[in-house]
Amino acid sequence: MPDDSDDPTGVPDSVDDTPIISCERCGREWDLAYELDEMAVGNQAVQQFALDHHRHTGHFPDGVETWQAVCRHCPEEIQRLESSAARRWAETHARHTTHSVSLVDTDGETTVVDPPG
Repeated sequence: MPDDSDDPTGVPDSVDDTPIISCERCGREWDLAYELDEMAVGNQAVQQFALDHHRHTGHFPDGVETWQAVCRHCPEEIQRLESSAARRWAETHARHTTHSVSLVDTDGETTVVDPPG
């Protein structure tokens, strides 16, 4: 097997670029090989792991923050990792129920999504 230092491009034979996620509350870290290889979620591996971690532990891993959409009239609310998903839920809920929805971003800033018309 050739030594990597003999490669004129300087590129190693193999690079392990598997994402690593940690959780201080759990005191652990995980590589996302399972999400990439077994679940085949591709570039959604971090998001899938974060959602699964929250579903099973009640909290998100380190560095993961959510957008929240909270109805101002009924008990409906959601958390999403992407702003577009939270906004889509808020707009759909407002359209179907005529309720205003508070949309809270990852910095805690709130905007209100009102029903159309």
